[in-house]
Amino acid sequence: MAYSAPIKDIRFALEEIAAIDLLKAEGGFADLTDDLIVSVIEEAGKFSSDVLGPLNTVGDKNPARVSDGIVTPPPGFKDAFKQFAEGGWMGLAMDPAYGGAGLPHALSAAVYEMVTGANLAFSLAPLLSSGAMDAIHLHATEELRRLYLPRMVSGEWLATMNLTEPQAGSDLGALKTRAVPQPDGSYRLFGSKIFITWGEHDMTDNIVHLVLAKTPDAPEGSRGISLFLATKYLVNPDGSLGARNDLKCTGIEHKMGIHGSPTCSMTYGEKDGAVAYLVGAENKGLAAMFTMMNAARLMVGLQGVGVAEHAYQKALAFARERRQGRADGIDGAAAIIEHPDIRRTLWMMKSKIEAARAVCYMTALSSDEAAAADDEEDRAFAKRREEFLTPLAKSWSTDIGVEVASAGVQIHGGMGFVEETGAAQFYRDVRITPIYEGTNGIQALDLLTRKLTLAGGLAFKEFLDDVRQTVEDCETSSNEDVVEIGARLHTATNVLEEAGAWLTAALTNDRQSALSGATPFQTLAGEVCGGWCLAIGAVAAQRLLKEGDEDIEYLRGKIAGARFFAQTVLPLAAARLDDVKVGAERVFGAPDAALSSV
Repeated sequence: MAYSAPIKDIRFALEEIAAIDLLKAEGGFADLTDDLIVSVIEEAGKFSSDVLGPLNTVGDKNPARVSDGIVTPPPGFKDAFKQFAEGGWMGLAMDPAYGGAGLPHALSAAVYEMVTGANLAFSLAPLLSSGAMDAIHLHATEELRRLYLPRMVSGEWLATMNLTEPQAGSDLGALKTRAVPQPDGSYRLFGSKIFITWGEHDMTDNIVHLVLAKTPDAPEGSRGISLFLATKYLVNPDGSLGARNDLKCTGIEHKMGIHGSPTCSMTYGEKDGAVAYLVGAENKGLAAMFTMMNAARLMVGLQGVGVAEHAYQKALAFARERRQGRADGIDGAAAIIEHPDIRRTLWMMKSKIEAARAVCYMTALSSDEAAAADDEEDRAFAKRREEFLTPLAKSWSTDIGVEVASAGVQIHGGMGFVEETGAAQFYRDVRITPIYEGTNGIQALDLLTRKLTLAGGLAFKEFLDDVRQTVEDCETSSNEDVVEIGARLHTATNVLEEAGAWLTAALTNDRQSALSGATPFQTLAGEVCGGWCLAIGAVAAQRLLKEGDEDIEYLRGKIAGARFFAQTVLPLAAARLDDVKVGAERVFGAPDAALSSV
């Protein structure tokens, strides 16, 4: 089945759960209208479905290839990106001063979900450019912004993020790439990077690389990291292109999935060094790069949502068409959607996708409010909410992506294990998402050690307070299903609060035990957050029904999905709490030899 952009569900999540209308009152988005929101979503949905979706299998079966350092993308990708750039999609949320549309990140997130749902491999190229533009916009000099941003916003140039090195992995403090200062204020880079997504290609005239490196006198570890901008072709003062820079792709990875996206090994400085320019202050590169990384983490969460949606659509179509076995009330062979186990699996897939989608949109909306709210306290609140939700948006949504894609293979049965059906590609593609942009284990440590205690625990308390407000809204509903959703959410929220209190104390008294509980706590927080979002949607659906909205079956479906999630996922909270409290003694108490299988 071809990808069909879920415009109706996206609009519901954006308008009724994340409440994008709130931005209309902010000075930065005064021109935001319902018509504009709908137009952007519908046009992006059409492009994703008609142009990018058909290339998804093409990219999988015709991977990007490299020869003598030249990388050729899959057939059709270059033309698709040309259309993407000409449509203005690159600069959707970018500053109008550099050619962007200045629209909210929440709306951009909805667009990106559709792009990535249609074709994950393709979507990685604009994703990295979007984050790079944010980093350059916030941290680079005006001269660098003037030269690079307009050409990145227009899609003339794409960008990459160069962090990882063979010996360092996620430990950025161990990187060895050197940046040697030059008399003219530039630098020369020498070193190697691995896992550089879209590090080389011919889809644009130039490629902008943001590279982490260390200057000669830099302090040891992560405190000595600086961020540099280097391009495939040198850029003249008037923006025209000059000679080839001293950097190149030395190979591309043969990966489990996302075959259409070239994952490159890059070498800087085989001869005189790659010409580069400092972005931000020297030795403050991580702060600048985290601007890009945090944006990328939210976008990776949306990758989980997008691929899960595509996998669900294919599984649902198969379940409706495939006839096998007997089902109550059905004469002859029944469509497998009539079997309880299949139907339950589909509900699981659907409800978790909608929960993860809303979590990501809420995170994006908080980012918009943190930048544009008129009141300083409102901006500070929104920033805390954005920071608290970001690791959840990245980790929980990508875990859901893998779970849903795996369930899609299961629904196809033996045919799901056969490549021709396409179900396996979703699993292979989405499996990277819990790994890159900080593994989900790293996200769990971030949530535990930084976000749980953010502002003295204020961010966590504010989150719990808002969830409990939604519980109250559910309790006063005239719909019994909504009341039950609220009751189950109330219980799970109390469990989450208990888990947070236990971990906060353990961070001081028994840090190793706290760290041992980080991942189950992250799962618990994600499930409560997802349940909260669905509860908001259920309350909104009931309100619309009372107001006489004619889309009765659709709105009842929103309540049914929220109830399914509340009945099947939220009761797991008590078990998650036990897992959180398992402690370091259970993890480290036995000798290492006990882990051996031989």
